[in-house]
Amino acid sequence: MRYILLIFLLISLSGFGQWKSYSIGPKGDTLNCVDMNGKKQGRWVNRYEELRGEPGFEEQGVYINNKKEGQWQQFSLMGDLVAIENYRWGNKNGRNLYFTKVGQPLREESWKAVNPDNPYDTVDVYDLKDPSKVVDRVVVKLEGFTLKHGTWKYYDPEYGTIIKTEQYQLDKLKTGNPVAADDDLTPIDITNNSKVKTDTSAKKSLPKPQAILDYEKKNAGKKKIKVRDGSTGY
Repeated sequence: MRYILLIFLLISLSGFGQWKSYSIGPKGDTLNCVDMNGKKQGRWVNRYEELRGEPGFEEQGVYINNKKEGQWQQFSLMGDLVAIENYRWGNKNGRNLYFTKVGQPLREESWKAVNPDNPYDTVDVYDLKDPSKVVDRVVVKLEGFTLKHGTWKYYDPEYGTIIKTEQYQLDKLKTGNPVAADDDLTPIDITNNSKVKTDTSAKKSLPKPQAILDYEKKNAGKKKIKVRDGSTGY
């Protein structure tokens, strides 16, 4: 039994030896680890005291090579959940939720983190006449580290009802009118004004007036009658 305890002790010491610093949580978990290169790794708990009127809070989540990754939770210093955030490459990514001190929804954000190794993305280009039709895809460079992307919702803190909704596309606020949108992702006009074809299908499909139908029915089977049209000459 003595040898078994000694083996476990050696394993524990070798595990802790890879960290420059760490702390032990209330449940015996290893927290707030800093590796030998000075980078934060694993599960962390950060505490921020009240400062200049801003309420303090605690946050907990995972670091990978000094960058936040995955879901992080924020709590007030009284222990109330006030935020659920998601991270990728150290930046906000995906759906983030914020709450009042009594648990009512306050705000919902949607973010898109930019891959620092490949800051490009493919964007759909829509037909101006039919905004639901994708006619092309273009590659654009994403400026920044994280971009507003998707639906943002704002709630009444008392009743929890939505009071405002915004739509973003790669940090650009969508106006609802793709033609008038003043951003770089406005649908591209692919028509050539010098070769615009008129649509005559609608004219061909128009129903004939009742008077013409009656005339054709009355004269069906008869020889064609030459009608004077007012022209002169022979």
